[in-house]
This record gives sequence, C-alpha cells and structure tokens, in this order.
Amino acid sequence: MKGKAVRELAIEFNTFTIVGRCARTGALGVATSTGEMAVGSRVPFVKTGVGAVATQALTDPRHGPKGLALLEEGLPPADVVEKLAASDPHIESRQIAVVDAQGRVAARTGSDNRDWNGHHEGDGFVAMGNRLTGGAVVDAMAAAFRDSAGEALEERLVRAIEAGRDAGGQHGGQRSAAIKVCDELDYPIVDLRADDYDEPIAELRRLFDTYAPRIPYYRVRAADPTIGPFYLWKEAQGL
Repeated sequence: MKGKAVRELAIEFNTFTIVGRCARTGALGVATSTGEMAVGSRVPFVKTGVGAVATQALTDPRHGPKGLALLEEGLPPADVVEKLAASDPHIESRQIAVVDAQGRVAARTGSDNRDWNGHHEGDGFVAMGNRLTGGAVVDAMAAAFRDSAGEALEERLVRAIEAGRDAGGQHGGQRSAAIKVCDELDYPIVDLRADDYDEPIAELRRLFDTYAPRIPYYRVRAADPTIGPFYLWKEAQGL
C-alpha cells in the first residue's frame, strides 16, 4: 500500500483539449485527453445553442455548468471567463476555455500551471494544454482543426487531439480521452469516452469510427422508433 500511495501522490495533472464550433452547422464540442482516467467526467461541458466550456488542470468541474449558465444569460465568453476566475480562489491552478453559439472564444491559463502550458485562441476554437512536452502540441491541434474545416465538427475535434498526441502530448503519456458534441438536438449527438487505456486517443478514434456511421441512424430513430435496428436501417439505405 505504501508504494501505491507514493505513486498516487506523484500523479501529475496534465491535459490537452480543443473546444470548437462549426461555422457551417453551428455544432459545438470539446475533445480532450489527460494523464488520469475518466477525463470525460471533468473537462467537457456542451449545451446545444449555447456553447461549450472546458475546465482542466487542477480542475473544478463546477465551472462547466456555471460557464454554460452564464453563456445562456447572454454573457460573451470573455465575461464568462472573467466571472469564473473572480469566483475561484484557486484560479491560478486552472485552465478554462469557452466558445459560444456565435463562435466567439475566450480562455485563461493560470500562472501556477506546469510547463509547458498555454492556449491558442483561433477562429471559433481554443486549443489549450498544461504540462505538455512543448508548445508544438497546442500548435498542432490548432493547425489540424483549421485544416479540416470541410469535415464534421466531431471529426475535426478527433483529428486535433490526434495531432496533439503526435506532436508529443503530455509528459508520461495519456490515460483517457473523450469527445462531446451537440448540434441542433437537445442532447449530445456524440458523447464517447476512453477511460483507462495505454493509448486512449487511439481507442477514442476506434470508438468514433465505429459510431460515426450510426449518427444519422440515431437522429432518425429518436423521431421514428419504428425504423428497427441499425443493420436493417443500414440495408434500407443501401449502405
């Protein structure tokens, strides 16, 4: 037990995340990966027609729902970040990113985050990370997101996380990854997690590639439960 306790005390909280909006469809989403398990329970918060919030590092997950509520009140992302920071005595240990339904963005990296740490605010997206192998991780995420503008938002987010991993990721590697995306529906159209893997981003890609062909099926089935199981719907579509 003593050895286990020492290892647990040595855990470093290191995360990289992309928060984005699709200018074509208005979809909003977050993809993220970290060195601990179950990142999808703490970092990504998304609400249809409102925005997306990511809170990480020594995170307080309560900032996610609070941030979305402030966006819903009509505050722009910069004011949301400011209000969250003002309410948190430990804000210098956090990272926060926000994008709203209009594609406006804001982010904050606290001064107590470990190197490499920082964020990149782009057109409709924020890429950020802490305790990364270098700034190239965030740069690669931003480039992958920009360069895939013709793809669905969920694909762009997965590509961005893959690019961050391939650019060096975090010290010590990753253990979990997650993606959450909302579009015009009142619930997430994509909500996937790889919670405890040696290569969680590869597992997230496998899950996503398996799930992606089912997205249109689940859209239709929500309104018409008579369409039957996926394999019959797929045959009817000639897929």
